[in-house]
Amino acid sequence: MKAIWNNQVIAESDNTVVIEGNHYFPHDSIKSEYYNSSETTSVCPWKGTAKYYTIAVDGKENTDAAWYYPEVSELAKGIKNHVAFWKGVTVTQ
Repeated sequence: MKAIWNNQVIAESDNTVVIEGNHYFPHDSIKSEYYNSSETTSVCPWKGTAKYYTIAVDGKENTDAAWYYPEVSELAKGIKNHVAFWKGVTVTQ
């Protein structure tokens, strides 16, 4: 699977985990040069607290377009330190 934004592959992995229709990419499969930590967080009642990244490619930013769970509940342990995308990021094979 590939995550693409602004015509750039920003993550690629053969080992994504799909939950609620979102592909979660292992943290080591993201191209870290495109990610900036955000102060944004959100809470999922069954997964835990998500942290966000702003994606920056070729001078354009996509604020809070990626999220991950650094600590997860027992139910979501399969996505600990995996990254998922939204806000116009295309996930494709």
